[in-house]
Amino acid sequence: MKDFLDVLNKSYQLTDKISVSLMDIIILIIVLSITTLVLQMIRRLITRKLPEEDSNKFRAIFSYARWFAYLIIMLITFHTLGVNVTGIFAASAALLIGVGLALQTLFKDIISGIFILIDQSVHVGDIIELDGKVGRVEEIKLRTTRAVTIDNKVLVIPNHLYLENSLYNWTQNGSTTRESVSVGVAYGSDVALVKKLLLQAASTHPNVISEPEPTVIFTNFGDSALEFKLVFTLNDSFSAVYPKSDIRFEIDKLFREHNVTIPFPQRDVHIKQH
Repeated sequence: MKDFLDVLNKSYQLTDKISVSLMDIIILIIVLSITTLVLQMIRRLITRKLPEEDSNKFRAIFSYARWFAYLIIMLITFHTLGVNVTGIFAASAALLIGVGLALQTLFKDIISGIFILIDQSVHVGDIIELDGKVGRVEEIKLRTTRAVTIDNKVLVIPNHLYLENSLYNWTQNGSTTRESVSVGVAYGSDVALVKKLLLQAASTHPNVISEPEPTVIFTNFGDSALEFKLVFTLNDSFSAVYPKSDIRFEIDKLFREHNVTIPFPQRDVHIKQH
C-alpha cells in the first residue's frame, strides 16, 4: 500500500518550474467531475422556464462558458495542491490581457444577451424604443438583437445597449398604446366647438379604439394660440404614425369647414427713429 501511495505521490517534472503527481491528476479529475455536475444543475435551473428557442441559445453560450470555468477550476486546484502555476500565469498574462481588451465589448454583448433570455424583458414581436430608435423585434441572438423599423430598415442592436440605456417596450402591456396629436387654435375660437371637432376626427378613424374613449385636454394659453391635445388609443402602436397623420388631415378639414383658424406665430416689430 505504501509503495502504491509513493507512486501516486511521485512528482513528474513537466518544466523547470512545474511538476505534478498522479495524485494531483486524480484529485483534479474528481474536482472537474463535481464541477460538471454543478454546472449541469445550474444550466437546468436556468433553462427550465425558458422557451425552447431561448433555451437552445443559452445552452450554446453555456457550452463556451463551461470550458472557461474548467480552466479556472483547474488552475485553482493545482494552486491549492501546491503545484506552481505562476509560470502558466506569467506566460499567459500578456496574451489574456490583450484578448480581454479586444473581446470586452463582445463579452458585454453576450452577457447582456444572457440577461435578456433569463429576464424575458424582450420577446420576438415586441415593439421597442432604444436610444430614439423604434423597431419590431424579429430575432434575439446572444450578441445582437435584430429589429425592423416602420420604414422596413433592419436595425441591429448590440445587446450591451440594453444595460447602458433606458429601454421602452411598447408592447409589454399589450399591443395597444395611448397616442396624442397637438394643435393650436386662434384666440377667440369657440373652445367647445374645437373639442367637438377634435373628438370627431379621432372617433371616426377605423384604427382608434372606442374604449377608452378619445379625450381632449386644454393644455395651455400659448403665445399665439390656445393649445389642445387630442388623446386616443390605437390597436397597433407600431404603425401609429399613419393614423396620427390621417387624424391631422381630418382636423385640418373639419377646422376649415367650421372656420376654426390654426394661427401661426406673429411678432410685432417696432422701429425707433432718432
